[in-house]
Amino acid sequence: MNRKDFLRHSMKFGLGTSLVVLNQAAGRPLEAGPTSEEEALRVKREKEFVENWLTDLLNTMGEELDEKTQIKLIEGCGRGCYRRHEFKQNIAKEGKGDLEKLMAAYRKIFGSVRKEGNAVHIRFNSKEHGCFCPVLRERPSKLNSLHCHCHKGTHEAIFQAALGRPHKVEIMESVRRGGEICHFRISLA
Repeated sequence: MNRKDFLRHSMKFGLGTSLVVLNQAAGRPLEAGPTSEEEALRVKREKEFVENWLTDLLNTMGEELDEKTQIKLIEGCGRGCYRRHEFKQNIAKEGKGDLEKLMAAYRKIFGSVRKEGNAVHIRFNSKEHGCFCPVLRERPSKLNSLHCHCHKGTHEAIFQAALGRPHKVEIMESVRRGGEICHFRISLA
């Protein structure tokens, strides 16, 4: 081994030893991080845990609470979703005080938005794409899924923030409930 290789090898050894000493001094054992396979397994287990927990929650709500209370809780989640996601808040900001601007902002995300008589109809999604919401997207559809009230709560929050007053929102059809599209009707009366 020549002098240059010897020095390079010694430096690597010295740096490695220093890291071990520093980690031990800080009270941290030197461990290898998880492999990508281990990380994927951990993520899969956590996803299954959350899905099972959600199933338990929804089942318990169905068994223990009347439908009106369940709907209030789920619509509250929809309002929370509005507050949490900037793109939903931006729809309201872009349409502040002006129905035409609000509908234009909606179209950027949801596609078909039209005023028909004294109501706005929002139609989006399709059966092929599954539920718009990632919470239940991979779960089987239910004919009277209360989860659609979450999206109803989101639309109520957007319209109220944009136009300054509550609006009645109706679920006309949804992919989650076995429909071909998601269709919400917002009363302007």
